[in-house]
Amino acid sequence: MKKNHILVVDDEEAVCWTLQRALSAEGHSVAVAPSAEQAFVQARQQTPDAIVLDVRLPGLDGLSALGKLRDLTDDAPIIVATAFGNLETAVRAVEGGAFDYLTKPFDLDKALESVARALQRRSLRERVSEAEAGEPVPVTGPEEIVGTSPAMQAVFKRIALVAARDSCVLITGESGTGKELVARAVHRHSARRDRPFLPAHIAALNPSLVESELFGHVRGAFTGANQPRPGLLSLADGGTIFLDELADIPLQVQVKLLRVLEHNEILPVGANQSQPLNIRILAATHQDLDRRVAEGAFRHDLFFRLNVFQIHLPPLRERREDVLPLSDHFLRRFDPRCLPLLPATATFLVQQPWLGNVRELRNALEHAVILARGGPLLPEHFPAASAHGPLSPGKQLSDAVIRWLADRVQNAGPEPPAHLYQELLGCIEPALLEEVMRRLQGNRWTAAQWLGLNRATVRKKLAAYKLEDAYRDRKAAEPDAT
Repeated sequence: MKKNHILVVDDEEAVCWTLQRALSAEGHSVAVAPSAEQAFVQARQQTPDAIVLDVRLPGLDGLSALGKLRDLTDDAPIIVATAFGNLETAVRAVEGGAFDYLTKPFDLDKALESVARALQRRSLRERVSEAEAGEPVPVTGPEEIVGTSPAMQAVFKRIALVAARDSCVLITGESGTGKELVARAVHRHSARRDRPFLPAHIAALNPSLVESELFGHVRGAFTGANQPRPGLLSLADGGTIFLDELADIPLQVQVKLLRVLEHNEILPVGANQSQPLNIRILAATHQDLDRRVAEGAFRHDLFFRLNVFQIHLPPLRERREDVLPLSDHFLRRFDPRCLPLLPATATFLVQQPWLGNVRELRNALEHAVILARGGPLLPEHFPAASAHGPLSPGKQLSDAVIRWLADRVQNAGPEPPAHLYQELLGCIEPALLEEVMRRLQGNRWTAAQWLGLNRATVRKKLAAYKLEDAYRDRKAAEPDAT
């Protein structure tokens, strides 16, 4: 695996030391420079894969050095950091082509996360450069989708049904279930199999640059756009693009993506004329898109265009019969000489919750193989099961109540909060009543049974929350109260 090289440009020794130590612990090589001028020298000696650049520097300031550093480093992503953050500085940094903007003192974990996203973007741009050179972008596989459960057999059937068509496919499921593998399988079995397959991980892109990354830009479209550059959609022309974490696409970009689907054309940033485009779009998300649409965070028309055909990947805990076939598959990939699983180990694996799904199982097996050193895998060779996973709706509601109470207490001022119980009911009851009535098409008699309340009580609550009129026309169809 390639070792990434990071250049930290800052005149504060403590900042340089902290970042160098943390980034080195992440497996990167790190160089530091106390000034922009020294950074130019360092960049010529070894091209960095990403740069952390302070604004206030002795001599040439960081914002003025942005353009030259981008030229010297073949447009390496630059993360700007400053202790004097304001709107003007942020705007200048973004317009100058900065990948991200951090305000000092910054949280170290957030800084490391920003560097990781920058490196992901760098890797993606390298794949784009291959496509620009006319070289086919590999599909990196084919990786086998393993599963013997009825749920996975249904997934295989849906892949087979839709692969030969050009329809949009929405792939849903929790993180770690293998949504990109499904997308690659759809592409591999389609008529576009010999054309590019480009994955675009929306969450890994800087939100302010998503539009340029997807649609490309013309020369002079913004400060730093010295050359026209095709976006991922254009580079996948004739093939397939996979939009991962679809729900993270900004609303203004959703409008342009809808135009691609409706008119088969693309408008680069800063361009006046659209370009024809022949592309298939596969998308994936672990979020509830129906809820995002209801919240106004995702366009309903785009949702309907992308959700022509849906493939849902069930979590691993709901198909435990797939745990052992998956384990055998991964062990053969790690080391063909791996010994078969002992009965006790097999039972142990099947009983684990695998909240991280197939990804967690794979990582746990690799961890165990390292510790076993060629011997049989034992339960003690595996890391502790992840305590992190998708929260149940009940736990989400409980957490929301805790956050609500914390906010009420914080904003109560010198006086203690009062009537919290009634206030909370006023927040929760209307939503519960409205949703129950919607699901039952306004039938109060059945709603009372669902809620465990008297029908007269349901009627009074509907009137109290001004929900009665919406369901008045159902009254004649209800059976008489007994």
